Amino acid sequence: KCNFSLYFLLEVERKIRANDREYNSSFKYATNSIKTSKYNPFTFLPLNLFEQFQRIANAYFLFLLILQVCKIQKWMNVQVGDIIKLENNQFVTADLFLLSSSEPLNLVYIETAELDGETNLKVKQALTVTGDMRDSLEALAAFNGEVCCEPPNNRLDRFTGTLTFDSQKYSLDNERVLLRGCTLRNTDWCFGLVLFAGPETKLMQNCGKSTFKRTSIDRLMNVLVLFIFGLLALMCIILAVGNGIWENHAGSKFNAFLPREENTVFSAFLTFWSYIIILNTVVPISLYVSMEVIRLGNSYYINWDRTMYHARTDTPAEARTTTLNEELGQIKYIFSDKTGTLTQNIMTFNKCSINGKSYGQDQSHIGEKQMDFSFNRLADPKFLFYDHSLVEGVKLELPDVHAFFRLLALCHTVMAEEKREGDLVYQAQSPDEGALVTAARNFGFVFRSRSPETVTIEEMGIQRSYEMLAILDFNNVRKRMSVIVRNPEGKLSLYCKGADTIIYERLHPSCSEVMKVTTEHLNEFAGEGLRTLVLAYKDLDEEYFSEWKQRHHESNVALEYREEKLEKLYEEIEKDMMLIGATAIEDKLQDGVAQTIEQLAKAEIKIWVLTGDKQETAENIGYSCNLLREEMNDVFIVAANSPEEVRQELRDARLKMCPDTEQDKFLIPEIILGNIPKVVQDENVNGEYGLVINGHSLAFALESNMELEFLRTACMCKTVICCRVTPLQKAQVVELVKKYKKAVTLAIGDGANDVSMIKAAHIGVGISGQEGMQAVLSSDFSFAQFRFLQHLLLVHGRWSYLRMCKFLRYFFYKNFTFTFVHFWYAFFCGFSAQTVYDEGFITLYNLVYTALPVLGMSLFDQDVNAGWSLEYPQLYVPGQLSQYFSKRAFMMCALHSWYSSLVLFFVPYAATYDTARDDGKDGADYQSFALITQTCLTVTMCVQLGLDLSYWTVVNNLFVWGSLGMFFILTFTMYTDGLFRLRPSSFAFIGTARNCLNQPNVWLTVALTAILCVLPVVAYRFFYIKLFFHFEPAPRPRRTKLTRRSTRRSGYAFSHAHGYGDLVTSGRFLRRHALTPSTGLIPTGRSPGFKPTGRSAGYSPVGREQNPKQKVEPTSLQMFRAVKDCSF
Repeated sequence: KCNFSLYFLLEVERKIRANDREYNSSFKYATNSIKTSKYNPFTFLPLNLFEQFQRIANAYFLFLLILQVCKIQKWMNVQVGDIIKLENNQFVTADLFLLSSSEPLNLVYIETAELDGETNLKVKQALTVTGDMRDSLEALAAFNGEVCCEPPNNRLDRFTGTLTFDSQKYSLDNERVLLRGCTLRNTDWCFGLVLFAGPETKLMQNCGKSTFKRTSIDRLMNVLVLFIFGLLALMCIILAVGNGIWENHAGSKFNAFLPREENTVFSAFLTFWSYIIILNTVVPISLYVSMEVIRLGNSYYINWDRTMYHARTDTPAEARTTTLNEELGQIKYIFSDKTGTLTQNIMTFNKCSINGKSYGQDQSHIGEKQMDFSFNRLADPKFLFYDHSLVEGVKLELPDVHAFFRLLALCHTVMAEEKREGDLVYQAQSPDEGALVTAARNFGFVFRSRSPETVTIEEMGIQRSYEMLAILDFNNVRKRMSVIVRNPEGKLSLYCKGADTIIYERLHPSCSEVMKVTTEHLNEFAGEGLRTLVLAYKDLDEEYFSEWKQRHHESNVALEYREEKLEKLYEEIEKDMMLIGATAIEDKLQDGVAQTIEQLAKAEIKIWVLTGDKQETAENIGYSCNLLREEMNDVFIVAANSPEEVRQELRDARLKMCPDTEQDKFLIPEIILGNIPKVVQDENVNGEYGLVINGHSLAFALESNMELEFLRTACMCKTVICCRVTPLQKAQVVELVKKYKKAVTLAIGDGANDVSMIKAAHIGVGISGQEGMQAVLSSDFSFAQFRFLQHLLLVHGRWSYLRMCKFLRYFFYKNFTFTFVHFWYAFFCGFSAQTVYDEGFITLYNLVYTALPVLGMSLFDQDVNAGWSLEYPQLYVPGQLSQYFSKRAFMMCALHSWYSSLVLFFVPYAATYDTARDDGKDGADYQSFALITQTCLTVTMCVQLGLDLSYWTVVNNLFVWGSLGMFFILTFTMYTDGLFRLRPSSFAFIGTARNCLNQPNVWLTVALTAILCVLPVVAYRFFYIKLFFHFEPAPRPRRTKLTRRSTRRSGYAFSHAHGYGDLVTSGRFLRRHALTPSTGLIPTGRSPGFKPTGRSAGYSPVGREQNPKQKVEPTSLQMFRAVKDCSF
């Protein structure tokens, strides 16, 4: 009897009985209900308050009014153990054990773009014992099989379990399981048994948790607000103590005017709280409201930017949050998906090498026209090629050319659908296989259909059927695939395609000369970032093959060492092959990807690619988009299978990059609000290096005892590519960098498999692509193309950060200066808590006189325009170093405010001390002094803002001059007789403006005060530019096209799944028969068989190097050398 309590505490094994809810419910498995809302009615208040309390100055906010409630999910009533039916194009709603399907061999075709980012179809197959139930509801309802499998986990690539049915036990693996997040394709229906539901599904196990994102400026503001609170308390304490001293020594002299408080301690206590109220303007309560307005405005700029609008899909850029804009100007690390983000996931057949001759030219080749395939009625109209000599070779029936395309038409696992005559649709396990078969189709060798025993192709308009005798399938160790076929004339041939290093080892010695030339072509292809395959063939003896096939059958049914025996047989037959040529296909990058990456690299932004794709594919894309380059000192490959090996490979890479590196001296403490996280400091490396690590090794590298070793090595590299990673691993890598690097991170992706990474990063960017909208819905910013990222960061991000920093510096300056004048005045008013300004001015200072100018600067200011921001990406670097606003910049603002407040108080004080007006009356009264100080303060703030503005617009002029004019208009209005008569207590400064501002010495005081206040700023900037800043224009050399030749041994990438060839030859039809055209099946009069005569006839070596590498002068940019930020 099963001990159920074990499952309640820790599930180590899952048992499921089909169609038995009572039994399954005893284990208390999760239901299929998913909660994607951030709050519920019980957690809204505490969680929201907690998030708001992240900003210390917002502690007074109690709750928000919007409650996020997610719609009820459609399949929420599904439970573990239920049998459900899915139909074509439906979303798989739970993790299912596949029972049966509408397709032959119980196959189903699924798209896994939401899981691993790959848009090519995958094949799953049900067990025969369950597949025989088909769609019989009676049989399915009576099915009582019991599944025993692994507990819920996040491993997308692994599943282990057993099915017990009719006293028989059957093994279950990942090929029998449909995961939540997949989409059913090209399959009318299928039935599945629910294994994991709701939050226990592998997709949800990989989903990251929604977090409240705050910018680095917000986090810094918490520290500064605490400092400001302390400063306010200190000033109030000083003034309270001053009040107590003054009461003891001088208070008795003023009894006639003020009743004296006998208890001086109580008087000081009251004074303390009075000054807390008067000096409260030093606390930036209104700052957060202003910041949100600025962020909202800058968000609209992103939404309105036409340069980030994608016309083909009618997709504009969208700022989905308004709280993270300035963070875009501080990005140091970008984590990017590959498929659909960097690439279009569209493979194109670009070039090839046949018997030592290279074919194909770039699409951009001047004067070259697209080839005409009108001779082929089955040609794909979307196929493009730009070398007419290859078509001529096909038409002239050159044996090598025909053999080349015949191999491409036969050696694959593609399936063809022909719904009507001539309308062919290929379903390929990998897009590169589809591209090769499509190329053969256009050049006259059309793959029409297949059965387990035959492959039918149409060669130059004549249909031929080849007997499929064996498929020697691809896997990651073999890196090749072969088929053995018998042509209609009875000739046996083996056709093989694979990685060049693998094929070359198995070639006949007579191919040495052709191999040399082909190698040259391969180097050129790989240098252009193309993915290469080498093609070879071998004619087989009938007697030998019969004997080999018998041994192959025996090995295939062996219960022990089956894989080893088959591999030995494959090695035996795949030798002494003859070289035919090589293919070069391009995994098309999105427009502008390489240029964008180059620009971001110049901005000192490091890009890490985190992809679920295989290593070879990821490597090739790395070279295609210039993340990896031949000029790098080294590219380290970490693909070990044990923790010890992974650690050693990482350590060896680090020591090679920096031999003198020390083991322990790479962590520095960083104390923030009492927390002491460790920060991994950057280490200097001579040269440029790249790192490629696979998902298996990454799992070890992310363990707690090795994560610092991995991070330290990775951060020393210019580029890091993590391949075959799960969605959860993507998020873990991002979290690792966030934890140990004092840097702002950005994650960008387009699929559901990128959601965890997008949520984990400081900034999440979603691309609305072919993989749905999940990434966009989870992102902070979204657009349609990766190339828009440079405009988002280098233009909008830098502007937003610069504007926010200018706003903060100016805001603190104007408020501190305003407040510090009160502090100095306290020493001259007996610490009586009297204000130095008129009450009306205190009310209007932040609301009217200084609000619009700083708002205009924060919304419209530009130090350089968008073109210059993109032309000189180095301008982005100060944001990464937080040079525009930091603790140091804040202290400089405070010191400047302290100095300005001294000038604003004592210059008017000295100017009015013991002075007389033009009419001989005394001019040294409190009201006149207050008005002069107010005027000096307002004028000085406008002058200082004018110095801070880099870009004067009509709006900025209107705001600055309008605010200054509004000050004088309101001042004269509030100091009139009429308002005094209405409210004498509120408008006590009757006639002060008219009597004071008509004196020349007052205006001289205003001018002198403004000049003295801004003089340190002007002087600092003048000497800073003279000493530290210089401009060195450099001529821009003409860029010449560089033809790279790569020695990188193999650009091979072949991404279809291992074991699929077994399905092709399993003895039953894979798909429905293709339509049979009216032409004869096996015509006479042609000799389609390939005869290996004249193998070197087409080889004509020359004495000079083909396409020599041109010497190109490196480009140079006009450099702005700025060592420090000018914080004033």
